[in-house]
Amino acid sequence: MTAPLRLVTVLCLLSPVLCPLLHGQPDRINGRAFATRSPVIAQQGMAATSHPLATQVALDILQAGGSAVDAAIAANATLGLMEPTGNGIGGDLFAIVWNAADQKLYGLNASGRSPLGLSREQLMAELTKLGRDTIPPRGFLPISVPGTVDGWFELHGKFGRLPMQDVLAPAIRYARAGFPVTQYIAYGWGIGVRNAQADKFPGAFLDTYAPGGKAPREGEIFKNPALADTLTRLATGGRDAFYKGEIADRIDAFMRANGGYLRKIDFEKHTSTWVEPVSVNYRGYDVYELPPNGQGIAALQMLNILEGYDLKALGYNSPEALHLLIEAKKLAFEDRAKFYADPAFSKIPLRGLLSKEYAAARRALINPARAGRSYDAGNPAVQEGDTIYLTTADAAGNMVSLIQSNYRGMGSGISVPGLGFAFQDRGEMFTLRAGHANDYAPGKRPFHTIIPAFITKDGRPWLSFGLMGGAMQPQGHVQIVCNLVDWGMNLQEAGDAARWQHEGSSDYDNPQMTDGGYVQVESGVPYETVRALVQRGHDVRAGNGAFGGYQAILRDAAHGTYIGASESRKDGHAAGY
Repeated sequence: MTAPLRLVTVLCLLSPVLCPLLHGQPDRINGRAFATRSPVIAQQGMAATSHPLATQVALDILQAGGSAVDAAIAANATLGLMEPTGNGIGGDLFAIVWNAADQKLYGLNASGRSPLGLSREQLMAELTKLGRDTIPPRGFLPISVPGTVDGWFELHGKFGRLPMQDVLAPAIRYARAGFPVTQYIAYGWGIGVRNAQADKFPGAFLDTYAPGGKAPREGEIFKNPALADTLTRLATGGRDAFYKGEIADRIDAFMRANGGYLRKIDFEKHTSTWVEPVSVNYRGYDVYELPPNGQGIAALQMLNILEGYDLKALGYNSPEALHLLIEAKKLAFEDRAKFYADPAFSKIPLRGLLSKEYAAARRALINPARAGRSYDAGNPAVQEGDTIYLTTADAAGNMVSLIQSNYRGMGSGISVPGLGFAFQDRGEMFTLRAGHANDYAPGKRPFHTIIPAFITKDGRPWLSFGLMGGAMQPQGHVQIVCNLVDWGMNLQEAGDAARWQHEGSSDYDNPQMTDGGYVQVESGVPYETVRALVQRGHDVRAGNGAFGGYQAILRDAAHGTYIGASESRKDGHAAGY
């Protein structure tokens, strides 16, 4: 950002007179200055997804006798069709499931691995040809094995009730008959198509997503018969149709013919991993995330640090509270940059990272009056992505927290003719720093940003929730938890409240933060708070809109109901019956 533009940004943030549109007069609800709406309440079942039609699909599955997992898979398949800007069967999946039968949480890591045939030396040679020293965001090099389909069948095998043919039927029907493209998705779709037109990669990406040479616009009916055929093969042939049969054969042949590195052996060897969710207790609530190779424990580290402060007394969106939240994020993200990686390749000091003693030591580094410009990662005992999040709940008390992604927008820009989906570009998130925990290696899972979350209270399910958006996700999780627990917002308010996002921490593509990074804020953050943060040394800027997309379902045990919420920043929708 240039100095003049930064000055204008700061003036707009500080002065409601200069920028009246930025500082409008929102409604006041419960004394807080932001617009919101009522949460959704229902008894038998609930779904909250990033697309209204996907939410309806989930409810239809629930009403047909399906489980929460059936509904989640059906909604995810529908979203892969309707929101290819964020997800699809060329991507990866993570889920946390509350199983009412045994009153237990289950975690699933359905992320894929790098190609076995692409050595580190060959990767470096390919990058040299491109004149790069990092893995590119599009093309063949960032592609890893898609894990979503295997994740569906793992979840269905444990917790499904309806046949997979019934679960995938709505997505197949919409793929053949078509659906109207919604406003927010149309915007992202256009960006993805323009990128593909500039890239000119081989394959069927533009044939699939830009029939007639252009992206569909808001309200246009879009069909994807190739994806309908692929989903039909999965519905009848199971996961092996994708990983061992014709689909894997076609992918192998295409990659060999066009310089890609995925092979059928990569698909045949792919497995998902059932993992134990990990948690910290925050003021009486047990907040659960999945362990690395994802970034969920960053949210837990932040909450551990913040528990030492009386945020309720400091007040929502006060400069004192936001300063502490931002500094806690900086500290957690230094550990994220050093330690979070595929545990099959690196020993992660998970217990130490999540201990209260370690949090206290990290907390002591925060200066309450000044922004930190640089922090080192700790020594515990032994970025903008596009994603979808959805959550479902059924009449038996089962709840699903599921997140799925292509990584950047519409992924790699590579699509095999006749299959109807694009491959993710998650491999971009490997580092190329020799010896680093997340350094590239064949057959390795890259660091992941997508994270589902779950909260229990006194051993009982309380909240299934998530928030999309790359590095925003753990920051957003913490903001949601604080909004609910510290500041007493209801479920819908907690998602609609103005957010902040810190950028510039050490990361896979930013080896060391030395300038403190910068903070983006939404317009609902009071300008008095912005001014006070600037005085503390924070570089504060107007937000660019990448503040995630929130969905949540809360279990109200006292009334035997579910409460659902989906924020207004995107096309999402919560509904129940």
